[in-house]
Amino acid sequence: MAYTEKQRLIEMHEPRWSSVWTWFGFLGMVGLVWALQVWAITMGPGWLVVPLVLVLAHLYHSHLLAFHEAAHGSLCPDQRWNDRLGVFIGMFGFMVFSLFRAVHHSHHAYLTTERDEELWPFVKTDKPRWFRRLAAALELGLGLVYTPGLFLRAFLRKGSIIQNRARRRRIWAEIALMAAVWSGIVAATAWWDAWKFLLVMFVVPASLAGFMQSLRKYIEHMGLTGSTVLSSTRTIVSPGRVGRFLAFTLFHEPYHGVHHKFARLPHSVLPMFTADLTPTLPGEICPFPTYRDALKDMICSLSDPRIGAQWLRLSRDGNKDDRGRHRLVSPYPFSVAVK
Repeated sequence: MAYTEKQRLIEMHEPRWSSVWTWFGFLGMVGLVWALQVWAITMGPGWLVVPLVLVLAHLYHSHLLAFHEAAHGSLCPDQRWNDRLGVFIGMFGFMVFSLFRAVHHSHHAYLTTERDEELWPFVKTDKPRWFRRLAAALELGLGLVYTPGLFLRAFLRKGSIIQNRARRRRIWAEIALMAAVWSGIVAATAWWDAWKFLLVMFVVPASLAGFMQSLRKYIEHMGLTGSTVLSSTRTIVSPGRVGRFLAFTLFHEPYHGVHHKFARLPHSVLPMFTADLTPTLPGEICPFPTYRDALKDMICSLSDPRIGAQWLRLSRDGNKDDRGRHRLVSPYPFSVAVK
């Protein structure tokens, strides 16, 4: 890499205040939609609640990605405030910030291998198909509950990757804080008998956001059996204004290949590195123009959900009946066959 390219990459890694203001903008929109929902429930037309719930679901999904940005230290240049914002945002998605950061590191360090805690159990060749199917159904249908449970499993299981005592104490403290905050929210809701408001302002849209989060995660990785970043991730680079705006509202997470190549790049600069998404090795995948196209590429893999090059090795060695049909036949070892 030339010196000027290294300098540019170093400069691009500097956190930007613009990410914080973007999140504050989305937070303000949440407040506005809440106000409209209260008006629709108490005075306005009741049918308005449904589209407002859908808007909230997308905004909550955006907040989950702001949380992800904070976990990489890229939401705010001031790292103390970055972490505080991460704790605050995660609290309303039942995600423990310090726990997510530790487990998410394994996703980047051991992408799609059996040590990738975030893609368990789909990276584990010893898990039967029925078990992986059940996990996929639960993650897609109950993502709001399943995803926090997935991270708690990584924390509580025997042989957890999180062994540092100070970090474990910090995680327990954040769990206690979340329990206290939500106890207060539930108590206040019961006191004012505001269950209907909690349902339409949080429970339903947050559940939809959990589904969106899980579906996006699957579009990014499910069914891919490559060993490089571009053969184990799907990236969406839309040529249209609507697609680019959608990517902005998702903190440019659709540029997923770039994110896995340069994990600490602030979201706002990810589109500047689309040249790095050009396949250079057999089996690497070109960016998709829309989520719809990427979904079509992923959907068949749900019949036998698996991720990682270890499945190709297993299939090639003939140790297990290969009943999967998606991206498992490849002339190139440890890579993904291009359709």
